Amino acid sequence: MSTLRFRALKETFNRKPIAVTEPERRSSIFGANVFNEHAMRQYLTKDSYKSVMDAIENGSKIERAVADHISTGMKEWAISKGATHYTHWFQPLTGATAEKHDAFFETVENGQAIEKFGGGQLVQQEPDASSFPNGGIRNTFEARGYTAWDPTSPAFIYGTTLCIPTIFVAYTGEALDNKTPLLRSLQTVDKAATAVAKYFDKNVTKVNATLGWEQEYFLIDKALAASRPDILLAGRTLLGHASAKGQQLDDHYFGSIPTRVLNYMRDLETECMLLGVPVKTRHNEVAPNQFELAPIFEEANLAVDHNSLLMDVMDKVADRHNFMVLFHEKPFAGINGSGKHNNWSLATNTGTNLLSPGSTPMKNLQFLTFFINTIKAVHDYEELIRAAIASASNDHRLGANEAPPAIISVFIGSQLTEVLDELEKVTNGKLSPQEKTELKLNVVGKIPEILLDNTDRNRTSPFAFTGNKFELRAVGSMANCAMPMTVLNAIVAQQLIEFKESVDGLIKDKKMKKDDAIFNVLREYIKKSKKIRFEGDGYGEAWEKEAAKRGLSNNKTTPQALKANVSKKAIKLYEDLDIMTKVEIEARHEIQVEEYAMHIQIEGRVLGDIARNHVIPTAIRYQNLLIENVQGLKNIYGSTFKKFAGEQMQLIESISEHIAQINKGITDMINERKKANKIEDAEKRAFAYCDKVKPYFDEIRYHCDKLELLVDDEIWPLTKYRELLFTR
Repeated sequence: MSTLRFRALKETFNRKPIAVTEPERRSSIFGANVFNEHAMRQYLTKDSYKSVMDAIENGSKIERAVADHISTGMKEWAISKGATHYTHWFQPLTGATAEKHDAFFETVENGQAIEKFGGGQLVQQEPDASSFPNGGIRNTFEARGYTAWDPTSPAFIYGTTLCIPTIFVAYTGEALDNKTPLLRSLQTVDKAATAVAKYFDKNVTKVNATLGWEQEYFLIDKALAASRPDILLAGRTLLGHASAKGQQLDDHYFGSIPTRVLNYMRDLETECMLLGVPVKTRHNEVAPNQFELAPIFEEANLAVDHNSLLMDVMDKVADRHNFMVLFHEKPFAGINGSGKHNNWSLATNTGTNLLSPGSTPMKNLQFLTFFINTIKAVHDYEELIRAAIASASNDHRLGANEAPPAIISVFIGSQLTEVLDELEKVTNGKLSPQEKTELKLNVVGKIPEILLDNTDRNRTSPFAFTGNKFELRAVGSMANCAMPMTVLNAIVAQQLIEFKESVDGLIKDKKMKKDDAIFNVLREYIKKSKKIRFEGDGYGEAWEKEAAKRGLSNNKTTPQALKANVSKKAIKLYEDLDIMTKVEIEARHEIQVEEYAMHIQIEGRVLGDIARNHVIPTAIRYQNLLIENVQGLKNIYGSTFKKFAGEQMQLIESISEHIAQINKGITDMINERKKANKIEDAEKRAFAYCDKVKPYFDEIRYHCDKLELLVDDEIWPLTKYRELLFTR
């Protein structure tokens, strides 16, 4: 009997739900561990409070003397909540968050000690940056890097540590994190969108990008996870035959949540409430043991921080409930993978969602302006969006089991397509009063009614309009939302800048009225961006062929997709908008292609280890049992033994063939890996791992999975799919 596997199953079967205590009202604890406006009013002076709010709302600089006052108030608040340490909490280019804890503790004269936390410690820290990815920006021995306070994202307490959200930069000033480019992109889209919004409302002084993410994940018992080396080391199963029952019956989707899982969710949501993460929705997803958690939308920078924090909290709460969270986009073959849908919109300081139709033709013209400009931005920079969601893990998900394909397209629904078709017919130049009336009443004026009845939803679309926002569905569940949001903010900002220049030019040079100029520019954008719009099935070969005819990219692998990030077009975009320098762009590209190669390298090593040290020895052990059986039958029946031992002999032969193919595949894979490792250029090495090493994975897996079907279940060492997916 396979000791570890069956011990893990026994342990899982004996689990009892962990008791959870929840507050009567969630609103009573929401943000209790956050240094939010309410806490700041209590612990800061009026001048300090005003300075922080001015920094949040207007990007104003906080003077050092004021920072000293703020840090004192923040320290007193944190200590009153039981905090003993503080940390600058940042998001380096590792895909995870980082923190270094220091105590509120200083020694003074006479062997005494005090709690101390000054403005300098709040505003800037100097962690050892030598081991964080930097893409060649600095040498490893040059360890200096700086974290700097981001006042737009409030500090919070987790456990006994005050966590201060910060950016992370090299001592030479280049960004080494995900947050810095995001903040720059938010400033850029704010400025560009505000300028355009003033066409419709002079009172608009600020536009915020908003984000509502939907976090999908798998949850399995941690004993079962510990019995699978591939899950522990690669985050996914590298082999395993499909369960007879998977998701065919759709009986898990929106079904009754298992008690253990529900208690985990309740515990998690209580933690989220304390941390100010506004989680609202929970449900079973399509695949067995797959679930989803979603919050109310927030300002994009805060939403990104909250998602990064949530993933860490999910892991810690899962451990309390004897679970392991699988964030990998495709932890199990043959069933749905997990994504992180990013619902993006733009909101003004006057309370208007710029992607939501209004009750008047003018409001709807505003909606159409931002709606069409967003589509045009995606059309012009579709390869950058594909690059923003590229990763070794997401490659497994894109284009399979309800995930969108690698081809970026925009879905808007049949009714809005008809609206754009009508707008495309707008007269070139000045509109007559009759044309303008017809347009406003019968085309623009009907938009709220159309959207009310527009229930179309294309689950194969990577970028879909869903009523009052765009949903970027291609983001992977492991991803940090910062990069997709940075790209989307940047391309929309650039598009809005070009739009305003065109409209102002028509008003000035052609003496057009504002509405006429807007309609004329929008008409041209509709024509130019038409090829990015697609309402059909994104999975079929027909769409691949059609997309190729339209000139759309189809970058199926991460190394292919990432090349767009270092194109002249991308570098010009980011540099013109002051979001990233060429040095920062090229460094990130270097980090991403290196990370890709390392992920494939790790998976190859793990697969080879499991196949040779677990699968093959077990298969040989079972084969020896069969040989003993055949020998026994021969001893009993003599020359006629084959009549009774035919099946066993065929099994012995099949096992030998599969073992031989596994060994050959592993040997060939190792040889290709050695060749790839000798390639000095990081991008070429990534392509080698993608094109030469990775193809062996499926071949090796095929033969391992066949052996799983042949070998006695009692001795098979690896926890099987049916056990991982249906043991709760």
